[in-house]
Amino acid sequence: MRENIAAAMKQALKDKDQAALGTMRLIMAALKDRDIAARGNGNPDGISDDDILGLLQTMIKQRTESAKMYNDGGRPELAAAEEAEIAIIKEFLPAQLSDDEMSVAIAAAIEQTGAASVKDMGQVMGFLKSNYAGQMDFSAASQAVKTALMGNG
Repeated sequence: MRENIAAAMKQALKDKDQAALGTMRLIMAALKDRDIAARGNGNPDGISDDDILGLLQTMIKQRTESAKMYNDGGRPELAAAEEAEIAIIKEFLPAQLSDDEMSVAIAAAIEQTGAASVKDMGQVMGFLKSNYAGQMDFSAASQAVKTALMGNG
């Protein structure tokens, strides 16, 4: 992951793509912050690729919320800038699961963890996050898991 991000940053610099370069710098800064925190907690190698995927998803979520606020506030040019950053960040994520694939993954997670009620939701979400990091929107998955478990309980 780190190599891909560094290579993309170099390419944006060569291409004089200011939007991509700015986004890459934001990713690198966030990554460096997380690495420093990880080293403070006794992890000399910094954060793992799964943690990097989580970081990227958080960055996308933040920009999605910002774009919505800008659109609601009548500032489409600022919303467009946020959406451009989202597109650049998404290039580093693995392919996203379709709704059908997500439903199958959730059903498998419920079966694997033996979840029987909404009380077991944490186990199911933990399983999904460890097996599908970066491949699904976990806020949507959370709602789907809750609905599935309420049907069971």
